[in-house]
Amino acid sequence: MNDEQQRVVVVTGAGTGIGRATARAFAGADARVLAVGRRAAPLTETAAGHPLITPVTADVTDDDAPARVVGAALDRYGRLDVLVNNAGIAGGGPLAGLDEPAARRQLDTNLLAPVRLAHAAVEPLTASRGVIVNVTTTVGQRAWPGSSVYAAGKAALDSLTRSWAVELAPHGVRVVAVAPGAIDTPIGEHQGLSPDQRAAVRRWQLDHTPLGRIGRPDDVAWAILRLSDPGAAFVTGVVLPVDGGALVA
Repeated sequence: MNDEQQRVVVVTGAGTGIGRATARAFAGADARVLAVGRRAAPLTETAAGHPLITPVTADVTDDDAPARVVGAALDRYGRLDVLVNNAGIAGGGPLAGLDEPAARRQLDTNLLAPVRLAHAAVEPLTASRGVIVNVTTTVGQRAWPGSSVYAAGKAALDSLTRSWAVELAPHGVRVVAVAPGAIDTPIGEHQGLSPDQRAAVRRWQLDHTPLGRIGRPDDVAWAILRLSDPGAAFVTGVVLPVDGGALVA
């Protein structure tokens, strides 16, 4: 592809896990990728050996983040073809012990940041007839006592995916979501879970995943890449589980 044909992709939460795998998968498909995250060092690791990946340090919850992130794509490449809303944080706790600041942080990151980024990206995505990919979770499609705020925020992002798909279809913009199940990422460490707690969670997840293994970030990146491919031009509004069969078990 020449420079004009190469797609330009923004991936948030690209410093580790699913975001890192997705940024590298797009780069491997000859797309120019802006890898967005809060910390510079992990983004540098994501980009190492991948000259098509450009790190962009930004906290997606900052007021100026949407304009800075979308502006970085337009300033550097003059276009935007795919926005992957992957950045997310998890947290738990029963309703009786609600930590309101923590709940706000989850909703700001997992729900409001994708809304604001999508809003900032609508115009360039319309120009390119591009794609928004929201990374949600199968947790959002079932009861999840103890992590109800996390599940609710992700369920809302599923709903936004369907609504935006209909709203933006006349503008040529597709909107899809990928809903991972149990994936081998550092999210448990980021939650502050101890090694024993993480091991217990993994045992439970394995017991409830029919395919009998924990997913890999590359499994989710594959789905994101396929759904955003021009070959999927007639697919919009879908929320695709990537969970080893956990949702239907």
